[in-house]
Amino acid sequence: MIAGIEGTLEAYGIDYIIVKVGGISFQIFVPSPASAGSIGERVKLRTSLQLKENFIGVYGFATAEEQELFEMLISVSGIGPKAGLSMLATMNPEQLSLAIVSGDAGALTETPGVGPKIAKRVVLELKDKLASWQSSVAAAGTSDNGEVLAALKSLGYSASEALSAMAAIPDINDLKLEDKITRALQHLGKV
Repeated sequence: MIAGIEGTLEAYGIDYIIVKVGGISFQIFVPSPASAGSIGERVKLRTSLQLKENFIGVYGFATAEEQELFEMLISVSGIGPKAGLSMLATMNPEQLSLAIVSGDAGALTETPGVGPKIAKRVVLELKDKLASWQSSVAAAGTSDNGEVLAALKSLGYSASEALSAMAAIPDINDLKLEDKITRALQHLGKV
């Protein structure tokens, strides 16, 4: 298994980049080739190797969260690596996971190639899995975020409601714990 790659960015394509490592050039499919850097720069990506009948593809991601979300997406029947990558190109990991957890299949259909039927299947199969995944990611973000999540859950809000409220707070990591909880409760009161 190829877990990551670090090398020099040689070229861009529509949905891939070429990275040269020790005299060998690798084609790596990425959500947004333009954000990988400038040609000639060093790049470092986490990767996911996908084997199909007649195709071997290496998919690259800037963050562990992006990679984990991609692997969850392609575990859904009807979502292949191309569709998973396209979903990550359309929305960032936070927006995408929030859309799934909140059951917003309509937001998922904004992705080219993802229709209502597939979008509903993604929501159905990943909603609970992503709610617990988001909880662990939020808790890992800062210790305060984990405390905010725990406080909201202890007040009777579901993990998805709490995470949705936290995601709606701009610059949440710059606030004090009390302000984070207050703003999250204010958001929940408006919903």
